Parts: sequence; structure tokens; C-alpha cells
Amino acid sequence: MTVAPAPVREPAWSLPRTAIGLWVTESLISALFTLVVVVALLIWVPSDVGGPVPFLRWAVPIVAALEVLVSVAVRPWLKHRVYRWEVTGDAVYTRTGWLSQTWTLVPVSRIQTVDVTRGLLQQLFGLATVAVFTASSQGTVRIWHLEHGVAQRVADDLAVRAERTRDQAT
Repeated sequence: MTVAPAPVREPAWSLPRTAIGLWVTESLISALFTLVVVVALLIWVPSDVGGPVPFLRWAVPIVAALEVLVSVAVRPWLKHRVYRWEVTGDAVYTRTGWLSQTWTLVPVSRIQTVDVTRGLLQQLFGLATVAVFTASSQGTVRIWHLEHGVAQRVADDLAVRAERTRDQAT
């Protein structure tokens, strides 16, 4: 009799709350670009043109404002709520996405390289990303926006465990 594998449970850890601040900042930068485009559109399109243009002169700013509102006030909180990660004795896994969720699992025995990276905004918020690479093109898992010290400890631990696993296999 074969036993079905145990279901994968939800990863244990969420991201630090400072990730919300990072996502809000990224959204505000994007909103600034949106504002420039909308203002340029309003300046470029003459106001006395007929057809759908008068409708667009007021509809485009409203739609842009709603998009900015959602991206600044809603999306960061939803991302924080759904993004989860965990490192167990056997694997590293993450769950991402709020409309379409993706689970990525990498066995420790398959790990080849572990990197810690920090973008400019991540540095400002004291965050870092841990990237765990395997030989497979589909096998990379990234744990985004961990506190820098936590990211460094996770990467060091994974590198040691991956090396130990390789040594045991030979």
C-alpha cells in the first residue's frame, strides 16, 4: 500500500513590516511617473477637440488616481499578507502572489549557490533578498525583503547545509 505524501503546509514566516514601507515607496515612485504622463497628456491634447477626447481629459486622470490609490494604499498590505517563506531541514520554499499564487520549493540537496543582494531602496529600509539557485532553470527561489541580518544568517545557514549535503553525497 502506498502512502500519499503529506500536503505542503503554508510557509511559517511573513516578511517584516518594513517591506510595506518599501512597496509604498516603490508605488509612490511609479505614481510620480504616472503623474508626469497624465500631465503631459493633458497639456498635449487640445481641449477644443471633439470626439472622445473631452471624455479622456477627465477619465484618464480619474483612472490614474484610482490606480495610484490602489498601488499605494492597498497592494503593499495585500502583498505583505500573502507573501510567506520558510527554510526547513529539507527545503526552502516561498508562496507569492495575491491574485495568482505561486509556491516555489527547492530541496536543500539541490542548492548550488546562495546570494544576498540589496537594491538601493532595500538598503534604505534595511532589507535584503536571499536568492537560492539550483542547476535547474526553474529551481531558483528568492526570499524578498528580509531584514538584512536575517537574510545574511539564512544565506550562511543554507550555504553550510548545502555544502554538508554535497559532502555526504560523495
